[in-house]
Amino acid sequence: MLLNIQTSPDILIIGGGLAGLTNAIDLRLRGYEVMLIEKKEYPFHKVCGEYVSNEVKPYLQRLGAFPETLQPKSINRFEISSLSGKIASCSMKMGGFGISRYAFDNFLFERASELGVRFMLNTTVNDVSFENDEFTVTLMNGETFIARVVIGAFGKRSVLDKKLGREFFNQKTDYVGVKHHFKVDFPEDLVALHNFVGGYCGLSRVENNHVNLCYLTTTKVFKQYGSIQDIEEKHLSQNPHLKRFLENAESVFEPLVISQVNFMAKKSVENHVLMSGDAAGLIHPLCGNGMAIAIHSAKICSGVVDAFLQQRISRKEMENRYEQEWGQAFDFRLNFGKAVQGMFGKPVLSNLGVNVLSKFPGLLNKAVQLSHGKEVL
Repeated sequence: MLLNIQTSPDILIIGGGLAGLTNAIDLRLRGYEVMLIEKKEYPFHKVCGEYVSNEVKPYLQRLGAFPETLQPKSINRFEISSLSGKIASCSMKMGGFGISRYAFDNFLFERASELGVRFMLNTTVNDVSFENDEFTVTLMNGETFIARVVIGAFGKRSVLDKKLGREFFNQKTDYVGVKHHFKVDFPEDLVALHNFVGGYCGLSRVENNHVNLCYLTTTKVFKQYGSIQDIEEKHLSQNPHLKRFLENAESVFEPLVISQVNFMAKKSVENHVLMSGDAAGLIHPLCGNGMAIAIHSAKICSGVVDAFLQQRISRKEMENRYEQEWGQAFDFRLNFGKAVQGMFGKPVLSNLGVNVLSKFPGLLNKAVQLSHGKEVL
């Protein structure tokens, strides 16, 4: 069924994670007709560290999108351990909050729905094309929409990346991410990062007094064991802090696993589609700031889209400005994460690095600051 341009939105967003939902809320508040297409149905879990830097709190509050009613956990301490269990710790000046993607994404979905954003859930986009200054978006069922602006917020890796001919898609990686929630005694104000051979694991509290455990490792580690339980009991538990945690923790749900996690540089604009969130670039999880970057990138994206639709700038200027502002906001942090990643999961480097950080806590404070940004208003 072909919908004519009168029934199509000003802006069509593909993907309803943090970036897509934040874009939808921001642009709807600016008065635009917004449609968001999401392949799943809310609420659902995602592999994610579930810590959000407070740098985006003022922006979320301005959008009426800060999840105060969900009682997110206030986090202001950080600790890191080496493979041997040596600890370095510091307080976090800006801090952040812990909340599950299951709850947060659903909260944003409800806020966007309340504002009048049009949703198509359980729906997959098959193709996006651009011609005569407008987009044609085709669904798997053949239905077609026309839009002036398309925002790609479809996450780390999607079949649309292949359709758009994105360079990173054909670059195979062996990174694997795992997440699940536990019931266990754990400080509410702490985010912890523990090394193990071939990876690292983050721990932090979310709502409902659950603790999120999320780790990044490689297919090589996976192939050594018969199950995720084996990996955690025999491999992660070589770190004494993870061993103690896992021995006392009760799993809340079956672990989620994602593969082909790719940290290769991406373009923030592809075939005139503005990429937002992880679709534009993925920061190494050890920096603990992917959620805030997704939200901040949506603010930048919404601003340039508004300027274009108000005819203050051309499409080319919109795309150039977005690429420039995105790079200014995030390039340093992504490169910093890539540089620091090299010492994680490696016995000699992680033991040496954490030993130095424990003796010079100012260095750890500085590293935390470098991985975070300034307040987003």
